[in-house]
Amino acid sequence: MTGAAETPGAPPADVAIVGAGVVGTAIARALACQDVSCVLIDAANDVGTGTSKANTAILHTGFDAVPGSLESRLLRRGSALLADYARRAGIPVERTGALLVAWTPEQQAELPAVEDKARRNGVTDVYPIGPAELCRREPHLGPGALGALVIPGESIICPWTTPLAYATQALAAGARLRLRSRVTGIRAGAAEHQVITATGVVRCRWVVNAAGLHSDTIDEMMGGGRFTICPRRGELIVFDKLARPLLSSILLPVPTARTKGVLVAPTVYGNVLLGPTAEDVPGRDDVGTTAAGLTSLMAAGRRILPRLAAEEVTATYAGLRAATADRDYQIHVDPARRYACVAGIRSTGLSASLGIAEYVTALLADAGLRLAGRPEPDPPVMPYIGQAGTRPYQDAARIAADPEYGRIVCHCERVTRGEIRDALAGPLPPADLDGLRRRTRVLNGRCQGFYCAATVTALFASTTPAPAPAPATAGTAAEPA
Repeated sequence: MTGAAETPGAPPADVAIVGAGVVGTAIARALACQDVSCVLIDAANDVGTGTSKANTAILHTGFDAVPGSLESRLLRRGSALLADYARRAGIPVERTGALLVAWTPEQQAELPAVEDKARRNGVTDVYPIGPAELCRREPHLGPGALGALVIPGESIICPWTTPLAYATQALAAGARLRLRSRVTGIRAGAAEHQVITATGVVRCRWVVNAAGLHSDTIDEMMGGGRFTICPRRGELIVFDKLARPLLSSILLPVPTARTKGVLVAPTVYGNVLLGPTAEDVPGRDDVGTTAAGLTSLMAAGRRILPRLAAEEVTATYAGLRAATADRDYQIHVDPARRYACVAGIRSTGLSASLGIAEYVTALLADAGLRLAGRPEPDPPVMPYIGQAGTRPYQDAARIAADPEYGRIVCHCERVTRGEIRDALAGPLPPADLDGLRRRTRVLNGRCQGFYCAATVTALFASTTPAPAPAPATAGTAAEPA
């Protein structure tokens, strides 16, 4: 599953998908469920480890996309598909709605244009409110807000469970997963392509490039070179669950041409998120936080929710966006070369993932890839790690049937031995403690593993052949907490 050699004499796979983030796993799921033989390739040791894990964890309606763009179309479609998929798969989602808050007369003057853009994007339930209604809805908001645009359909979602669900379903449908397999070259041929990786050669008829921050590199390997990825770093701060009563909605700034700005949002894990910054950086692995970035975020947080400054910070992290010179998605299919490029997804890949996968699958079918024509299968039911629903430690019947679900290991996040055991024995087990964190929330709480790390590491080591890695440094988790 994670780097096995090709069977000698076996036919090439129909499709090799480079990149196992939320978009790549969504495409693998869509194709595998249509009897297309797929190999999903990633340089990391797990799925969803890049941009997919380090984002603002919002299920966007697409209200502020460029009307008529491919992003607008696929974001609207993908958001609806993911809301339904999440409900069936047990992925935590909460429809909190959002408030686009104007703090200056200039921003207030922009609200009608944003409302018009939303309606042209098919998001027709938006409406403006004045300062009195805004303060009634969000009494802890800082002084000086002049009004807001209400976007009822905006939601928060778990960004970790989503790609895990896609990959789990793809594997169940027959896809193969090759992790720790950085692509170093591609030999394109008339009958088949050979994707050269750190763990061997993958033979395939089609290549789908969903490599995110490295998608321009893969594009060059396939003879493209049509775009360049310019990494854009966004730093974020996660506040303790005690801050959660300070807001009920996602609080959005009025966007600019460059960035959507700094927001304050609840998370499905019960925390509060502040960020992101937006800084172009040269390195594609530069996910460190900076003193300047965090200072600017805290200053913005004080203006938006003054009481936030007194709350405990649980973690800080940074993610990189795969920005290009073109603001729209870079999705192209070349039938002659049997190559699909899925790039430039920026910050909306999570919300649009199923829409993107549906669109790419249709393009591949039009280009000659044969699909089975099957109806949409039911997704796997994933372990629930949200805060709003029932967790195992709260389920008396489940504990009675298996006492391990009543034995809490991580007290900050209420994670039990039963959940850790299940994750380690699952169809897509974690390769390290960060992977276990994304599957269970263990080590992700206020103490960042100070009290439970030794026990968790021992549990991990007892069921994993490789030595358990050291716990993540407290306060620097590279993902939403």
